Amino acid sequence: MKRLLTIAATLVTLSCSTETPTGVDPAAFRTELDGKAIDLYTLKAGDIFLQATNFGGRVVTLYTPDRDGKMTDIVVGHDNIADYITPPGERFLGACVGPVANRIGGASFTVDGETFRTPQNDNGVNTLHGGFKGVDNLVWDVVSACDTALVLHLVHPDGLEGYPGNLDITMTYSVRDDNSFCVRYLATTDKPTPVNLSHHPFFCLRGEGNGTVEDYEMMINASAFIPIDSLSIPTGEILAVEGTPFDFRDAHRIGDRIGDDNAQLRNARGYDHNWCIDLPDGGGVALACRVHDPVTGRTVEVLSDQPGLQFYSGNFFAGAENGKNGQPLGFRSSLALETQKYPDSVNHPAFTPTILRPGETYTQTCIYRFSSQ
Repeated sequence: MKRLLTIAATLVTLSCSTETPTGVDPAAFRTELDGKAIDLYTLKAGDIFLQATNFGGRVVTLYTPDRDGKMTDIVVGHDNIADYITPPGERFLGACVGPVANRIGGASFTVDGETFRTPQNDNGVNTLHGGFKGVDNLVWDVVSACDTALVLHLVHPDGLEGYPGNLDITMTYSVRDDNSFCVRYLATTDKPTPVNLSHHPFFCLRGEGNGTVEDYEMMINASAFIPIDSLSIPTGEILAVEGTPFDFRDAHRIGDRIGDDNAQLRNARGYDHNWCIDLPDGGGVALACRVHDPVTGRTVEVLSDQPGLQFYSGNFFAGAENGKNGQPLGFRSSLALETQKYPDSVNHPAFTPTILRPGETYTQTCIYRFSSQ
């Protein structure tokens, strides 16, 4: 029986901030790449102020208020387009990733008896987030832009990075008065191909350079998770979280168990795993995760219709690169929450199916909802 979730009665969404963030300078993002124009777009609703670029669909800034109404940028990123095109460190800051998010073991997969090989951009063995030139490294066409929504379109061409089919993707970013940021995907193809898109934000709920995620309180609505090997490839098992450091069904500090003597934690240097979300019968969008910072009062809830959530606790940041405010991106100073199908599903028949066929439509909805208390 699935565990019932309750939201604390004290959780209150603030809508009283009088601050108006300036964000980063759009002029630092205006350029061309591969003959396509790149720009920066601003979305505002409720207490949310968000800036995104059509290069990889990256969310560059996302301001929300703390319990006192103070607006702070709570995502990691850069203040210029050059550092996204040629990243000084982490490549996937705030980006859309795909066409297959997460990892493909052995950098190969088989569809209808034909084997396809993809780039070995992860440990020289596996494929990560689409390869060297995933959807995060392409310029998306801007279909429309207004104060509350940005609609982007991309055709990932047949054969790029080894993936079959012309994958036609429409992605919509929208912000709402209830302080939520919604990501929606629609995709079609002219050949059978694996599809598993995801948004890849790095949240720092106290703002860049302030504390570590170990102090955040997390709940994940999942009774099971997927174990990985030393190269972060799923073993093929689905294990119960009960009695393990991966049990976040009751909210607690991320740091409480991250240092446990556990083979899975050693494999990832902390948390970098997929949780199998306890979706309601019949599917639909449901609460997958909640993260709360007791210092600022900020909370982010993740709602999704996807069966998996990848939680990454920022274990490979080492302070070697700075963010847009000049602060080092340190060890576990931000975390990623990526809604998706299970990793390496294309090589594990028992996992969630990821093959999209002509005549079918891939859809996904992910909502990040912000509040403070």
